[in-house]
Amino acid sequence: MAEAAYSAARDETETTLLTADKAEPNDLLGADGYIFCTPENLAAIAGVMKDFFDRCYYPVLGRIEGRPYAQMVCAGSDGENAVRQIARIAQGWRLKPVQEPIVICTHAQTPEQILAKKTIPDDELERCRELGLALAAGLSMGVF
Repeated sequence: MAEAAYSAARDETETTLLTADKAEPNDLLGADGYIFCTPENLAAIAGVMKDFFDRCYYPVLGRIEGRPYAQMVCAGSDGENAVRQIARIAQGWRLKPVQEPIVICTHAQTPEQILAKKTIPDDELERCRELGLALAAGLSMGVF
């Protein structure tokens, strides 16, 4: 999902793709906008994403206000709690949501399904590409 959004966005503007464990406060400070992408685990954002927000929240608080963001969640059932968590963190940072969240549901409910590698259908990946392109185009045109 993240790679699909990234591949579309980089055609429009300078773009960086970082995993949550590698992203730092300076990466947030250096960016004009954000797409937060995470799996939902146990009705919450993934632990590595929570760690990213924990590490970065206070160092950038009051320094990235008004920047645009979007989010994408891959979930086994509904993904709504992860969406709420990210939206609440973004609200604390005073970020501006510029796209409706994308939630892709894999319907993985058994331990085997949950642990298996997921394949996102092409039509769902196209939604991710469209989100990346739209955010990047908006940044390039100065809309955000």
